[in-house]
Amino acid sequence: MKNILTLIFLISYFLGFSQKNKPSINIKKAKGIIKLDGVLNESDWQKAEIASEFYQQFPYDTSYSKTKTEVKITYDDNFIYIGAICFDEVEGDYVVQSLKRDFSYPISDAFAIFLDPFGDQTNGFSFAVSPLGVQREGLLQGGGGRGVTTSWDNKWFSKVTPEQGKWIVEMAIPFKTIRYNSDAMVWGVNFSRNDLKQNENSSWAAVPRNFNIAAMAFNGDLIWDSPPKKAGLNVSIIPYGIVGYTADYENDTSYYKVNTGLDAKIAITSSLNLDITVNPDFSQVEVDAQQTNLSRFSLFFPEKRQFFIENSDLFGQFGFSKIRPFFSRRIGLSKGQPIPIIAGARLSGKVNDNWRIGLMNIQTAEKEFIIEGDTLLVNSKNYTVAAVQRKVFKRSAIGGIFVNKEEFANSEIVSDDYNRIIGLDYNLSSADNKWAGKLFYHHSLYENQKKLSGATAGWLMYNTQKWNIHWNHEYVGKNYNAQVGFVQRSNRTYWRLEPKIEYKIYPKSGPINNHSPNLYINFYTDSALAPTDLLIMPHYKIKFQNTSVLEIHYHEMFTRLLYDTDVTFSGNTTIPKGSYRYRNAMIKFNSDRRKPINYNFKVLYGSHYIGNKFTLTGGLGFRKQPWGILSFNFNFNDIRMPTKYQNATILLIGPKLELSFTKTLFWSTFVQYNSQAENFNINSRIQWRFRPMSDLYIVYTDNYFTFTETEYDPYFTRLNTQFDGKRNRALVVKFVYWLSN
Repeated sequence: MKNILTLIFLISYFLGFSQKNKPSINIKKAKGIIKLDGVLNESDWQKAEIASEFYQQFPYDTSYSKTKTEVKITYDDNFIYIGAICFDEVEGDYVVQSLKRDFSYPISDAFAIFLDPFGDQTNGFSFAVSPLGVQREGLLQGGGGRGVTTSWDNKWFSKVTPEQGKWIVEMAIPFKTIRYNSDAMVWGVNFSRNDLKQNENSSWAAVPRNFNIAAMAFNGDLIWDSPPKKAGLNVSIIPYGIVGYTADYENDTSYYKVNTGLDAKIAITSSLNLDITVNPDFSQVEVDAQQTNLSRFSLFFPEKRQFFIENSDLFGQFGFSKIRPFFSRRIGLSKGQPIPIIAGARLSGKVNDNWRIGLMNIQTAEKEFIIEGDTLLVNSKNYTVAAVQRKVFKRSAIGGIFVNKEEFANSEIVSDDYNRIIGLDYNLSSADNKWAGKLFYHHSLYENQKKLSGATAGWLMYNTQKWNIHWNHEYVGKNYNAQVGFVQRSNRTYWRLEPKIEYKIYPKSGPINNHSPNLYINFYTDSALAPTDLLIMPHYKIKFQNTSVLEIHYHEMFTRLLYDTDVTFSGNTTIPKGSYRYRNAMIKFNSDRRKPINYNFKVLYGSHYIGNKFTLTGGLGFRKQPWGILSFNFNFNDIRMPTKYQNATILLIGPKLELSFTKTLFWSTFVQYNSQAENFNINSRIQWRFRPMSDLYIVYTDNYFTFTETEYDPYFTRLNTQFDGKRNRALVVKFVYWLSN
């Protein structure tokens, strides 16, 4: 462990140098008034510097872009303004998915700006518009290597004007919307342009094609003539009101819901924000997409609730994807049921260029609910999370976290019912983005503390145009207990090794952009280093110039079941515990998503423990731009077992219709049939954004049992007969209004 830590620090130090040929642009304060009309005719625009030499990032990254783009930038006391002339020399319609906000940048024509106000190349903001004026904003976290987190919403303004052979963008981003250092003379910045008619993605500061276009390591410099002033008093009050009716046929109850509450966002400084919530309603106005689970472990559903989004990486990125000391969806939910939150507060952001802090406290209420006829009582709880992060070297950081959950009964703290985690993480990011890594140790604290209550891991990645190499190892003690986070395998000590190697080959011409042989291994052992799970996965990936992707896989697997298990995960007969070796092959294809009709599929066939499994998953989409998308997704699994065991056929289908009547009025209907969950679900939602960040939602949901009387025991037969197949039904109207000074 000590040697690994030393190696990571040495890599951080020796590679912590700036990239070469970094571009820069000067920003001067506007002397007149900028009218946001999509016409760059003010004198301040005429005098502004121009960023015009864009570099290709896809399909190649060795030349200037074919698509021409010119960008200008200025500011006043309240806004930073961006003007862009996006030349369009190819005739035909733009590629635009819909009129809905937060479109997917890789599959839409767009212009985007990436802002790094602290110049730390780690966290920032992105704002983008399509040729039809549709907005997209999001956060850049972890250096932007995984793109933009569009769950974050905030106020900003834009106007797009089409002209012959070009479209003109004018943006006005309030200083109150972003977090920044009011003393900084230089910010990081990059501009990008996606022109799918030319099949080209380009950026002002060159980004190698093996990285995401949003990667902040390659930003240029935005040089201010004087530091922007502090934003001043910056308070947003976001009240909501909700009216709803729910009929719970499964538990023979029905009720009306009328509720109000509010969120508040208060800027303590231009870089430090206080979020307050009082009686929030965390209703999901967009239903989670269901998943088929043929593993022995829980599935992951991402956080979508606004209160937890800003600076979410500061709290939620400690540990690894399968070892998290804190996961915000643990708060306000229990066994899939919403738990009322009385109030909460969260202070987060930058103290200065080197320090980030986060402090969160949330109190939930006591809740009693009925599941399958049983009454369950969930006690009131208090959650506290404190995080601190210190920048080291060029882009690396050391962070610490403390997580505390306290149980309450009859308004009194239950002194022997608590769960705490303390942890330390080191995050490595080299200046040229080629090296990344993490090293952490976390320890859980609880009543009757036991040994083996810690978790540790180390990860290192080397990523260049040709090579992508990962090394990951993990250790979790059997008594490590993260009740406000998660660990995939609990109550047992295990080691995990996860190496990966990929070599990319770039043809000089032809239909293939790049192709690569890959080898991925996922290996688990118990505390005695005896194997429990092994996946060896050689595969070949081909990415075509038209953006379609083909993959061919072979999977060699070993599993040691620790107890008798139903490996069809359908309520069937179990197979004996013991060791099993099995294998399968898979082919996977994603078509060109620029096309109005596109599709994807995955076909897998091979052995499955002592049986065989055939899997067919995929999706078909039809786009009538810009107002409609009809899609159909499916997941079919057919598991055949030996004679004395039961076969299983599992089907999940999910057609979805999305209509954009205008840029402010949307309707979507999502139908899901899940034979594994024995559920048929309808979710239909109307959203009217009547002013910036203010919405009216009307949401209808309906759930049905899908089993018949003769297939289950008498108890479930009675349920089915009594409720006539209906599980629950709800109609909700939710009103959200954003008030700001």
